[in-house]
Amino acid sequence: MPASQAVHDTDVVVIGAGPGGYTAAFHGADLGLQTILVDLQERPGGVCLHVGCIPSKALLHVSCVLQQAAHASSMGVEFGKPRVDIDRLREWKNEIVNKLTGGLGQIAKMRGVRFVQGRAVFENSGQLKVEGKRPATIRFRNAILATGSRPTLFPPFEAESGRILDSTSGLEIREVYDRLLIVGGGYIGLEMGTVYAALGSEVTVVELTDGLLPGVDRDLVRPLEKALRKSFAGIYLETKVTHLEEESRGVEVGLEGAVSSSQVFDAVLVAVGRTPNTDGLGLENTAVRVEDGFVVTDYTSI
Repeated sequence: MPASQAVHDTDVVVIGAGPGGYTAAFHGADLGLQTILVDLQERPGGVCLHVGCIPSKALLHVSCVLQQAAHASSMGVEFGKPRVDIDRLREWKNEIVNKLTGGLGQIAKMRGVRFVQGRAVFENSGQLKVEGKRPATIRFRNAILATGSRPTLFPPFEAESGRILDSTSGLEIREVYDRLLIVGGGYIGLEMGTVYAALGSEVTVVELTDGLLPGVDRDLVRPLEKALRKSFAGIYLETKVTHLEEESRGVEVGLEGAVSSSQVFDAVLVAVGRTPNTDGLGLENTAVRVEDGFVVTDYTSI
């Protein structure tokens, strides 16, 4: 290995600095174990803090404020039409993310956890290399995988374009689209739809199953769906997307099911699920088995 490359020996290495990873790292350090936390981001926090729970809830708070202002007239309180500064909104959201991730970095230092930025690749069951600005080799006695997931892309668009978005790019709030299609009626799609509808987009949601939020108690979903139908331009259940074709005027989308037609939207946000981040980790060099992206575990041996 290059002479300049750092070599670390540790009791525990945690791959992935999201809520699962940094919690495990903090606990390991509290138990007196030498602990290293590895992540691609410059700061710990993972998807949740960087491009998930925290920024989405911050934007949902803004949508709530806008909705409350609109409903205040029924109480005799009148506001002028809100003016949304998208650039400032984006800055405010980023400030929240930076504050929380920066705080986690400080907590890691206080707990004695070494944070290493880069991509971890296992070389064997006791050693990995970190690829990045500061390459390193880590020899470990125990490893914890907490690499999380990423948005599942919608075929045939295996890569994003300016008009085909996922939850990560959608949270950037590049612009408020006049007509926005959300593909997927799970919680991510509905959250993003709620935000964009409050900001002024005409939002349409298509869901393949016969109800929003599949798997959630129907008694809870019904009042939510009733409210969303008032703020969304349309909710099409048991409807699938047959094709997406990007063109100069937007994205032409073929729909089949409850509504069968071809419509043009300014942008399409795909929220059809997430894919495990287990590829590219070099797990084939270890005793770990992976099936369909998921690590196979054997609880009977624990």
